[in-house]
Amino acid sequence: MTTVLIIENDRDSGPGRLLEWMDVRAISPVVVRAWDGEPVPLQVDGHAALILLGGGMLPDEDERSPWLPAERLLLRDAHGKVPVLGICLGGQLLAHTFGGEVKGKYGLPEKGVTSLTVLPAAADDVLLAGLPSSVWAVESHQDQITRLPEDAVLLMSSERCPHQMLRIGQSWGVQFHPEVGAARVRRWNPERLRSLGFDPDEVVADAERYAGDLDKTWSTVVGRFLSLVG
Repeated sequence: MTTVLIIENDRDSGPGRLLEWMDVRAISPVVVRAWDGEPVPLQVDGHAALILLGGGMLPDEDERSPWLPAERLLLRDAHGKVPVLGICLGGQLLAHTFGGEVKGKYGLPEKGVTSLTVLPAAADDVLLAGLPSSVWAVESHQDQITRLPEDAVLLMSSERCPHQMLRIGQSWGVQFHPEVGAARVRRWNPERLRSLGFDPDEVVADAERYAGDLDKTWSTVVGRFLSLVG
């Protein structure tokens, strides 16, 4: 049985639609709920890939989230051994672990559907080849990567966040949430959205309006990632 190891860093940041896309390919998820005290393995062992999910902490906030040192060790073990996908905090962990920089509450926040620019380097990326020059994605962050590792390739950017997607070897990190659909956006706290300068009704309406585009883009991209799993 082919398995993918998934690390959950937050109760509200589960794998979402990743599970659907894995199921149709007969890939089994092994989910570790690190936020709930489940131990994070230090090695990827027999799993065919590693996915690191999002969370509201910074990648080095070890006192707040004491499992992060183990997660960074796991990421180092998996990197170069199996395909890796880091989402939001997971992408920040990838950048931080391999020499980049992440800052908290940096720049302007992004919440809801956002336009991303697909950069020229994406043309020969195995996940992104053939994508249009701009795509939609769901965002939910205040923290962001402010400097890439030296050997990273920048693949996507947005108006508020220059470093939206990076690749190091066969490890990819994204600031956005390919796994999030309109159903999860509807559950976001409206007061929290207003405090960040967003209209909750507009955020939900956009998630519903662009649902088809989001599904088409990210089912394809994540599908390509899962096709690397062997």
